[in-house]
Amino acid sequence: MKFLIDNIFLIALVAVSGGALLIPALQRRGAKVSLLQATQLMNQNKSTVVDVRTAEEFAAGHIKNAKNIPLSDLANRLKELEKQKPHPVIAVCASGTRSATATVMLNRAGFVNVVSLDGGMSAWQGQGLPVVK
Repeated sequence: MKFLIDNIFLIALVAVSGGALLIPALQRRGAKVSLLQATQLMNQNKSTVVDVRTAEEFAAGHIKNAKNIPLSDLANRLKELEKQKPHPVIAVCASGTRSATATVMLNRAGFVNVVSLDGGMSAWQGQGLPVVK
């Protein structure tokens, strides 16, 4: 008991920092798909790839037939994707962070099958998958 009283601040610090590390893991960020699952969706369904990177990043290389809608413009440009609501939508960014945010936004807008590419374009290019410039 004396140990707990003597080290209460240290114990509180450990508890708070541990909680701070758990918060991102507990937040719902939307569904993610692997590279294999994403290519299967692209090949089998009428899926749409939405690249949420900036226009400059998109121009440097993107997945074939991907539609570039930067994350900052996504809320204003949802009408461009209205026809895709019943079909799978794959959100892509550089590393998977922005696409996870886009997944949440699209789910809130009524899209039923939205996923984020795990690892983003970094993983895509790292596996040598095709990129269009």
